[in-house]
Amino acid sequence: MIIVLGHVVAQPGRLDEALALSQAHVARSRAEPGCIAHAVHRDTENPQRLVFVEQWADMDALKAHFRVPESRAFGKALMALATEPPGMALFDATPAPV
Repeated sequence: MIIVLGHVVAQPGRLDEALALSQAHVARSRAEPGCIAHAVHRDTENPQRLVFVEQWADMDALKAHFRVPESRAFGKALMALATEPPGMALFDATPAPV
């Protein structure tokens, strides 16, 4: 499983726009093959910062997600609302036995 952690800091006065854009992207992404989970959260220490947490079945599913034209358009639109370039980290994970 691939875990994606991402974040973006919205420009002052642009948070609502960034959040609406992000929520639409999350809903669309959840319907993609290989998406296990996809969510956006607001940072409680920096309310202008949105945090993304994603789980994908494998790297092929994530790469396919990145190739979706709407995903690319989302990235460009979100960057236009940000104070700095968004950050992202990928992790190859194995679920712990319960």
